[in-house]
Parts: sequence; structure tokens; C-alpha cells
Amino acid sequence: MKILALSDVHGDRTFIKQMAEKGAKEKVDLVILAGDLADHAGNVHGLIGPFKEKGLEVAIIPGNHEGMAEIGFLTEKYGIKNLHGYAVKRGDVGIFGCGYADVGVHQLEDEDFFKTLKKAHDSLTGVRKKLMVTHVQPNDSIIGLKMPGWGSSGVRRAIEELKPNVHICGHIHETHGIEEVIGSTRVINVGKTGRIIEL
Repeated sequence: MKILALSDVHGDRTFIKQMAEKGAKEKVDLVILAGDLADHAGNVHGLIGPFKEKGLEVAIIPGNHEGMAEIGFLTEKYGIKNLHGYAVKRGDVGIFGCGYADVGVHQLEDEDFFKTLKKAHDSLTGVRKKLMVTHVQPNDSIIGLKMPGWGSSGVRRAIEELKPNVHICGHIHETHGIEEVIGSTRVINVGKTGRIIEL
């Protein structure tokens, strides 16, 4: 399975159009938008259409710049998948997620990150590989610049206990594109890079 993953677009519609072109050219099976799509006024218009025009399937979670109202609008208008607290299965690959972050208007407590991820994960059956999607990074991570208090211990616990093959996140702009390994999980800050991931 081939995935195009990105986050932290913050309303950059030119970048979105470039990513739709990339997704079509690479013949990806799914585009995952890992939060903070909205611009600083909260506008999400023009951020999904380019992918749908290319016939690409899209899954999304909220970041800390948009809430469930915006995500609900996008899922209803474009028929895309909301991964916040949900899972999807494509062949033998299971994808599950939790949106929001540790700061800003739209945030969760660490325990809620873990509970949301576990509930979504536990709905998956018969999968060989697992991809976990969050907006916020795990705490005590290179992606979070090892800054005390940055990131979520709930997300780290989910990595350690649920053992996804790959975890993608965003949120920390300074480390977009950086990878690390936690336990047996490959952790990638996909950020505004348009990362291709194959599972």
C-alpha cells in the first residue's frame, strides 16, 4: 500500500495542488492529512478538492488549528474518511488515528490521546501491518526536540503498547521530515513535506 502523508499545511492551497499532482503521479492508494490544514482564520476551503479531482482517496484528522466542525464539514462534503477515533482497513493494512494536540484551542489530555487511539486500534481485526496517525508527536522524542513538556505521553504509550509498524505525526514545524524509531515503530514527522510511505 502506498500512502502520501502530510500535515501543517496552514491554508497553503498552492502546496495542496502540488501534493495532489504528486499523489496522482505516484499512484498512491490513500492521502493522509495529519492535521493543521486550516489557515490562521480557520478556513479549510480549497484544501480537499484538488485531491478529489485527481480521484484520490483521502483520510483526515484535526490538528490544533481546526476542530470537529471543520472536519465534519470536509468529510460530508467530499466523502473522505475521518480517522479521529476511527480505523480503516485496506487489504491487510490497518490505519487508526487521533487528532488534536497538546496546545492551542483544540487539545486533549494525555489519557484521552491513549484511550482514543486504543479504541480505534482495537476495532481492527485481521491486519498484518498497522499505521497510527496523530497530529501531536510523542513526548521525549527527537521529533519534539527532546523538549521537556512537549508532546504527548499518551501517544508514546500507544506506540509502546499497540506497536504500530509506522506512526506519522506533524505539529512541530522545525522537525518536518525527521524520522526516529521508538521500540519497533518507525516514527515520522511528515509535516509539510509530502512524504510517500509504503506498507
